[in-house]
Amino acid sequence: MIFVAVYDDEEYMPDAIRQMAVNFFRSKNREISVCLFFSGEELLASDQKIDILFLDIRMKTMDGLEAAGELRRRGWGGYLIFTTVLREMVFRSFAAGPFDYLIKPIDTDCFSRTMERLLASMDGGKGANLLIQRGMESRIVDLDKIADCEVIDRKLYLHLRTGEVVDYYGRFDRLETRLGQRFYRCHRSYLINLQYLRSYQKGIAVLESGRGEFYEIPISRLKNREFAQVVLEYMKL
Repeated sequence: MIFVAVYDDEEYMPDAIRQMAVNFFRSKNREISVCLFFSGEELLASDQKIDILFLDIRMKTMDGLEAAGELRRRGWGGYLIFTTVLREMVFRSFAAGPFDYLIKPIDTDCFSRTMERLLASMDGGKGANLLIQRGMESRIVDLDKIADCEVIDRKLYLHLRTGEVVDYYGRFDRLETRLGQRFYRCHRSYLINLQYLRSYQKGIAVLESGRGEFYEIPISRLKNREFAQVVLEYMKL
């Protein structure tokens, strides 16, 4: 079950987004539950599980940027899609870590393209990507290019297979949620891309870089037993 929420105070927009979401996920044979919110206060007071949130940036009371910021501060790590009639508002919303933006009136083809990418990201599938914000700069990183991720203090480091390291400030648990099932948190400081795992033994995972080199990542003692099962399950996908 995928839990979807819509926060928009326009008269017809919440129902329109709900119907587009229902139609899209029905075509993928995925079951969803959709909840509508009509104020930021109502959204923040709810204990409803939310995997995907469609959020209007400009509202009459608490706007979407405020609501998104508060949700992120509380640790919510779901997929955020802003909806807006004002393209210039997009640049103000980077700090909330949105997955994408939909410009009103929302075109059904644009909606479907965004949802295809989001579903691929949720499933950890090929072609999925990660949107990163560093100040006013944004960058899209292909998940296939990430070998492992590391956190040091509050800074995240994405080690790409090319040898490049992309760093930015963020929450490690939120990154784990965004990466999907291809990535496994083998240690409190490391997430590894299982498709590049080549061997593991005695608390060490051996990964292959894109340059044909091998390197080691520690597996925590608490994860050792679980790790073997995770690898077996991944091989069945």
